[in-house]
Amino acid sequence: MPEIQDGPPAVESRRARLRARLGGFARRPRVQLALTILAAVLLFAALIFPNILARLTPMGFLRLPIEGAVILGLLVVLPPRARRVFAVVAGSVVGLLVIEKCLDMGFFEELNRPFDPVLDWVLFDDAFSFVVDSYGRFAALAAVAVMVLLVVAVLAVTCWSVLRVGALVARHRRRSAIAAGGAGVAWALTFTLGVSIWGAVPVAARSTATYAWDRAHQARAGLRDEAEFAQEVQRDAFKTVPPPQMLTGLEGKDVIFTFVESYGRSAVEGIALAPTVTPVLDRGTAQLAGAGFAARSGWLTSPTFGGGSWLAHATFESGLWINNEQRYRNLVATDRLTLTRAFRNASYRTVSVMPGATRAWPEGNFYGYDTVWDSRNLGYQGPKFSWSPMPDQYTLKQLNTIEYKKPGRGPLMVEMPLVSSHTPWAPIPDYLPDWEQVGDGSIYRKMVDEGKKPSALWAEPREVRAEYGKSIVYSLTALINWVKLYGDDNLVMVFLGDHQPSPIAAGAGASHDVPITVLAKDPKVLDRITSWGWTEGLRPRPDAPVWPMSDFRDKFFTAFGKQTPAP
Repeated sequence: MPEIQDGPPAVESRRARLRARLGGFARRPRVQLALTILAAVLLFAALIFPNILARLTPMGFLRLPIEGAVILGLLVVLPPRARRVFAVVAGSVVGLLVIEKCLDMGFFEELNRPFDPVLDWVLFDDAFSFVVDSYGRFAALAAVAVMVLLVVAVLAVTCWSVLRVGALVARHRRRSAIAAGGAGVAWALTFTLGVSIWGAVPVAARSTATYAWDRAHQARAGLRDEAEFAQEVQRDAFKTVPPPQMLTGLEGKDVIFTFVESYGRSAVEGIALAPTVTPVLDRGTAQLAGAGFAARSGWLTSPTFGGGSWLAHATFESGLWINNEQRYRNLVATDRLTLTRAFRNASYRTVSVMPGATRAWPEGNFYGYDTVWDSRNLGYQGPKFSWSPMPDQYTLKQLNTIEYKKPGRGPLMVEMPLVSSHTPWAPIPDYLPDWEQVGDGSIYRKMVDEGKKPSALWAEPREVRAEYGKSIVYSLTALINWVKLYGDDNLVMVFLGDHQPSPIAAGAGASHDVPITVLAKDPKVLDRITSWGWTEGLRPRPDAPVWPMSDFRDKFFTAFGKQTPAP
């Protein structure tokens, strides 16, 4: 009986020859040398890799990393088994640092700060939502898959590089020891002499070790801050003030606190944005004056930049500096007196209108709201505007129906974020002069269909800043006109920005400052804040006072309360 073969003899023969050729090619000295050189170059690049996009230039790699000499020296002295373990560990650590530096680049570009490896993971949910709103769910899932593959690839490449260099060291220990010593001496000389090739950047680099130390210190500081924050929460000068002595200067008034999303100082003073935004503020000041309203404006420094609105809201409400997720989570688990709770203690109906919220918001219990209105119960039947579930003009018009114009109600306190100026700033709704046209929101369908798509806008980064300015103009126009049309004699409104927009709109080097305005018809209300030194009108002067946002609660309680507690 004939023997059964896996395939024709000719095919098997060709496969064998191919395997032999490939094996021979891989064993060629030149190929081995090229792979070793590649591994050394990749390891060098990983050690010198920056965490700021602007520094990712060829000149930025003309430096000597001291970590390279240290790794090479340890590979020389370690025995074979320990050398392999060290190579894997060192390669993994270097790879993780490269990944974190890449995250830093993104965070600097979007939030003007580095990535926090302990507290910032929650922000990836917002990033995913942004990509979904701008490019679609498929693109977002594809982006996640690519990121996972890149993480795996970076770790694999850095581990392979150190292992490859370690194998070379094992074969040439004496030469490797001389090379490690020479690299260390060269680094020490250039460091001592302060040698630099361009600018103030020294040739002697220790960025990877310093970066790793800083990140470890940051994590340790975060743990220490948790204990310190627990003590800060309990230090409250207004905690024991009786409710009848709080907010007496606002008796009979309806108070509305309105956050305008991404309304930053750059919108008011930026060279590219001010010509668009400031006429709206100046014209609005005159229009409101004609309706009997006066205003005072100043500046607050937000704890966040480019995003993280909830951190600004918590800071404003609690009088504590809430600049990270750990502080936020710890805050909402306490009984800290908030602005909202103080109003509720004073027998106000306290309401949150959250057009951007799409699910339950348990933190509302911490703040002290009687009712929370969100995108699920505001009755909107129109389309989404990218991230924003509904236009600001609709939210303001609906406020009349659900709370403000209800007959027979008592005093009202409302906190209401306006979200049409949220990234990605496309499409932007049109302001409707006839507010009755707003209806249930169906009128906005054509605006979304014909408006600019986020993917088209962000494909042209130079246009992003202008569209951001248009979104601020829309939100301010809707807000000013609502006050003019519907505000009564008892209205007191405080409106402010939550944070600056991302650097692509705010510009390089922008501060964390945001405008804040208090407006009212009753002159006695503004008389109580005369000592604040704020500017008359809706546009604060450049030299108007700048306070940390965490100072506002106490200053507000002091201005409108009967009793001022001891410091």
